Amino acid sequence: MRHGTRIACTAALLLSLTTAPAAMAADADPTHVDGRLPSGATYMMDVPTTWNGTVLLFSHGYNAGPANPAQDAPDAPTKALLLQQGYALIGSSYASTGWAVTDAVPDQLATLKAFTTRFGQASRTIAWGRSYGGLVTTAIAERAPDEIDGSLSMCGLVHGGVANWNNTLDPVFALKTLLGSDVPLVNLPSQEAATDAANTLTAEVDSAQSTAEGRARIALATALHNIPVWNAPTQTRPAANDWDAQQANQYDAVKGLLKIAAFNRRQEAEVRAGGNMSWNTGVDYARLLGKSSVRKEVTALYKKAGLSLTKDLAALNRAPRVTADPAAVAWMGTTSSFTGKLAKPQLSIHTIGDPLVPVQTESALRRAVTAAGAAPLLRRAYVDNAGHCTFSPAEQLAALHTLEDRLTTGSWQGADPASLNSRATEADPTTPTRYITYRPTPYLRPYDLAHPADRR
Repeated sequence: MRHGTRIACTAALLLSLTTAPAAMAADADPTHVDGRLPSGATYMMDVPTTWNGTVLLFSHGYNAGPANPAQDAPDAPTKALLLQQGYALIGSSYASTGWAVTDAVPDQLATLKAFTTRFGQASRTIAWGRSYGGLVTTAIAERAPDEIDGSLSMCGLVHGGVANWNNTLDPVFALKTLLGSDVPLVNLPSQEAATDAANTLTAEVDSAQSTAEGRARIALATALHNIPVWNAPTQTRPAANDWDAQQANQYDAVKGLLKIAAFNRRQEAEVRAGGNMSWNTGVDYARLLGKSSVRKEVTALYKKAGLSLTKDLAALNRAPRVTADPAAVAWMGTTSSFTGKLAKPQLSIHTIGDPLVPVQTESALRRAVTAAGAAPLLRRAYVDNAGHCTFSPAEQLAALHTLEDRLTTGSWQGADPASLNSRATEADPTTPTRYITYRPTPYLRPYDLAHPADRR
C-alpha cells in the first residue's frame, strides 16, 4: 500500500494547510514551520538556511495523551547537531494518541508531501523513528518504499504488534498464575479497570519480592519477556553469576512493564483492535524458558529457594489459557505486523539492556526479512547500554551516517561496531560511543506475515 486513504490528498487540500510564519531570528537560524494536516494532526518542520538536500522524516514513540505535540527529532541535542549539519527535519503528531499506526503512517507521508510542496523535492528522504516510532518507520518502509530512500529504526517495535502483545501477555500470565492472583489480563473494559488491575498485580509482586520463593517466580516471569538483568542506566551492572542483583534489577523492570504496557496500553490497543489480540493457547512455557536469555538465572534462583522449577512450569502449562479474538488478531496483524519485504535499505539499532522492547525484537525482524528474501537490505547494530532508547546523540548520528553511506555506495561496509564508534566520535565527541559486537537470542513469540504458520 503506497498511500493510505488520507494520503491521496488533493492539491487543494495541501494548499489549505495552515502554517505559522517562519521563525527567522537571524540569517543562520533554521526556518521553523508549524502546520496542520486535513486529518487534524499537526506537523513541524525545521529547515536550515543551508539545506544539504536530505530530509529526515521522524516518527515519534507511543504517546498516551492527552497532549499530542508534533516532533521532528528524538531529542534536543541530536536535533541541534543535525541542523548544524544541514538536514531538514520533519514529523507529525499523528491524528490520535495511543496505538495509532493507522493514523501515523498516512500522517507522516502527508507531512512529507507538505514539506515537498513548501520547500521542493529532497535529493534524499530517510524515514526514522524510535520505540513505537520504529514500528511506524518500518511500516512506512514496507508500505511506501517509493516515498523514501532508506529507513532507520531505533529501539523499535520491529517485531510487530501481534508479537508485541503476545510477549507482553506471557510475563503477566506467569505472575498471575504463580502468585495466585485473580486480576483480569485481557478484555479490560476501561482505563480505570486497567489501572486497578495493574495496581493489584504490582502489590502482589511487591509482596512476593520479600521471599526467596517469590523472587524466583518473578525471575521466571521476567524471563518469559527476556527482561535483561541490567535494564536502567541508574542500575549497577551485576556480575555474571550475581543472581540476586540480577533479579533485583528485573523486579524494578517488571513493575515498569505492569505500569506502562501490560494493562493500560493493552486496554487502549484492545479498543482499537475491537477485542483481545493476543493468546497463549498452545504455548509450552518450559520450551520458552529454554530459549530465554536469562534461563540460567531462573534455574539458580529456583535452586536457592528450594522450589521445583519443573512443577511451576507444569502449573503454567496446566493453567487456563487466554484465547484471542480472531478479528482483533486480524486487525493487529494487518495494521501492525510486517511482511519483511523491504525494498530499500534499513538499519535497526538497539540497546542491549532494553526492558520494554527487548533487544530480541531484532531477531524477530531478521526472521521476517530473511523469509521475504530481503536480508541484504537489513543491518542491525547494538549499543552497550541499559534502558529503553538510551542512545547518545553521537550514536544516533553514527547510525544515520552509516545508513547514508549504504545509500551512496550500495554496501554495508562501515556498519561494524568499530566503524560506528569512529563515526560517532567524529559526529559528537562529547557524548558516549558504545557500539559492540552482539547477537541477540531468538525472540520468544514471533509473529509476522512472512510465515503463514504464524497466522491464526
